[in-house]
Amino acid sequence: MSVLINGGAGYIGAHVVRLLQERGEQAVVVDDLSNSVTGRIGDAPFFQFDLAGDSAVQQLTDIMRNYGVTAVVHFAAKKRVDESVARPAYYYQQNIGSLANTLEAMQLAEVRDIVFSSSAAVYGMPEVPADGLIAEDIPHTPINPYGETKYIGEWMIADAERAYGTRGVCLRYFNVAGSGWDDLGDPGIMNLIPAAFVRIERGEAPAIFGTDYPTPDGTCVRDYIHVKDLAAAHLAALEYLQREDRPEFAFNVGTGQGYSVSEVVAEVLTVTGFATPPVVRGRRAGDPPQLVADNSRITSVLGWSAEHGLADIVSSAWAAWRHDHDAS
Repeated sequence: MSVLINGGAGYIGAHVVRLLQERGEQAVVVDDLSNSVTGRIGDAPFFQFDLAGDSAVQQLTDIMRNYGVTAVVHFAAKKRVDESVARPAYYYQQNIGSLANTLEAMQLAEVRDIVFSSSAAVYGMPEVPADGLIAEDIPHTPINPYGETKYIGEWMIADAERAYGTRGVCLRYFNVAGSGWDDLGDPGIMNLIPAAFVRIERGEAPAIFGTDYPTPDGTCVRDYIHVKDLAAAHLAALEYLQREDRPEFAFNVGTGQGYSVSEVVAEVLTVTGFATPPVVRGRRAGDPPQLVADNSRITSVLGWSAEHGLADIVSSAWAAWRHDHDAS
């Protein structure tokens, strides 16, 4: 198998690249390096260009043909919710344009299989059912341009399947964190766990935004998935695309277990040994009170389930943080 990884030098993409390499498969990486570095992908063939650019279709087609690519994993996207609200046209141009170019190149190179990096953002702020779990078939009402681009991306892949036989699967991530290897830590300092590390490094207390949500302790509840488990889900999805029976198109990737912001911050303080309690600030706009995955579909259809819990996530994230910052 030869797999083209669009955005493969990024946080999640690099984990998929490494798992493929460990299995003896070839990973070919395209990335614009706007939020990544090539040191994460080992000896994988690498090409740097803008996937939404005018020449991307020809470049991608040539790469697929030259490397005998049999499948694509498409991570490449801009992903900051606040930025997407401020720059909606840019997000549509980048996120939709890069996927459109990829699908066109796949048709030209006769590559059928694609795993698409989607998001729980396609659900927006859903009404949480009695069991507290968000299933794939609830109404999809994204509340920001980032989530809209992910949902439109799913439509595009479904349309390509109907039009010319593309075989696609969409993985809707919940909150990704942790590190599978110490050199593949999360560089996204806007995310909860790295943001807490940044403040601790400065000697400042971690921040909690909002303690008046309708949750058990008043802070937002999220489903945290270890990035290595998420990477393994992509490999399971690639195998799924080889099956004749593919009853489902989209899968939640989560643990089915929710943790509050307070619980996550408490685990961060335990792992780091930092004694100062968190500071409380006001709510951030657009934060749903609770988002926890119903993961029964991916477990039953793909045979995938998460192996790591919150303690593993935080401890691995801290080890990677120390690796990066001690090295610098």
